[in-house]
Amino acid sequence: MKVAVVVDPYSSGNMFAPAFRAAGFTPVAVTSAPKPSAVYAPSYRPGDFASVVTHDGDLAATRAAVAALDPVCVVAGTESGVALADRLAPLITPGRANDAASARVRRHKGAMREALVAAGVPAVRQICTDSADAVAGWLRAQHLEGADLVVKPPTSAGTDGVTLVPAGADWRPVFDGLLHRRNKLDLVNDQVLVQERLVGTEYVVDTFSHDGVHTVVNLCAYGKRGVVYESLEWLPYDLDRYGELIRYTRDALDALGVRFGAAHSEVMMTAAGPRLIETGVRLHGGGQPRFCRVATGDSQVDRTVRYCAGEEVPDAFELRQHLMVVFLISRATGVVRNVREVVDRIGALPSHHHTSVPLRDGDRVTATHDLFSTLALGFVVLAHPDPARIRADHAAVRALEAELTVEPEPAVASEPALASEPTLEEA
Repeated sequence: MKVAVVVDPYSSGNMFAPAFRAAGFTPVAVTSAPKPSAVYAPSYRPGDFASVVTHDGDLAATRAAVAALDPVCVVAGTESGVALADRLAPLITPGRANDAASARVRRHKGAMREALVAAGVPAVRQICTDSADAVAGWLRAQHLEGADLVVKPPTSAGTDGVTLVPAGADWRPVFDGLLHRRNKLDLVNDQVLVQERLVGTEYVVDTFSHDGVHTVVNLCAYGKRGVVYESLEWLPYDLDRYGELIRYTRDALDALGVRFGAAHSEVMMTAAGPRLIETGVRLHGGGQPRFCRVATGDSQVDRTVRYCAGEEVPDAFELRQHLMVVFLISRATGVVRNVREVVDRIGALPSHHHTSVPLRDGDRVTATHDLFSTLALGFVVLAHPDPARIRADHAAVRALEAELTVEPEPAVASEPALASEPTLEEA
């Protein structure tokens, strides 16, 4: 019996079990807590696994339970499982594991930046601290007083808590509001990260690594409004256009000690060159691998399974058809009245491939302010051989979205409003 272990098989991680089972493996789940956090609970499918090992904080006991299965791999399903997977894999499957000594830099965004600097990889200017006075001194030293800033937790996910502070605005209330708050991964923000705001185009470089070789599974470009996702567009593997981006990402993965498994890197291409926003050492979330299959015929899930089955995996990919995910946006909190009518009309567009909108008429929607509120509203996937068709239907989706009727409610103080100026900042 060949066993594959998935730690926290939530979000896109729930695709591992059927893929491993189809390849002849027995999938086993390890959960890093007795139950998933609320944002991940709907995606958890324990019935897909032969058994579930629950980690209760005793690493030795969890290691013994997993080692007894003699697994071929121990991989993270989503962000909440990264730390535990990074602790178990070097002990159980050392040939298929990331560098154990640098585990912290793959989970903590402050430490991640310092690892890049130590390796000579260009990095964004930032400070991670629990002291507002330290931030003030750092801003003076970096000549960033009065500049646009990004303030965020160092160990969150899904743009939770990520806030743009425009030039001249007071960053302190944002800093104080995040510090000591429990985030959506159920972790307390014991520090807050403040960084210069990067300007440019934000890209996704999704990879699968083996023996320290980083293969590129897909390239995408984000469209964003403030910290809110607007779109995600698949790009071709073109070294003339994206070679610098790919080389930089591989250097960053080396600096972070990535040697095995999936990684989701977000990189801003600035006037000074590429700068890593962050790397998640796990699958691209939100079910992206199933859409990647449509665009390229491959995904991080598939590459992981094939490699574990002893097959060779390519270093690159082929874009077989153009694909774009269009994230729906609500600018108001309230009750939606005509969502089914709008969804039906979107479904009639020529390039429509998939709609994921969980709402029904009469449901309450929240003004979109981070990735989790985006996914709660929903998204549309467009796929077509002609990129012009994709662009036209993208515009049509936005026009139809504007017809959604939301009976507004008073704004909730803890929900930051959408930035009025479009930007492409970090997720």
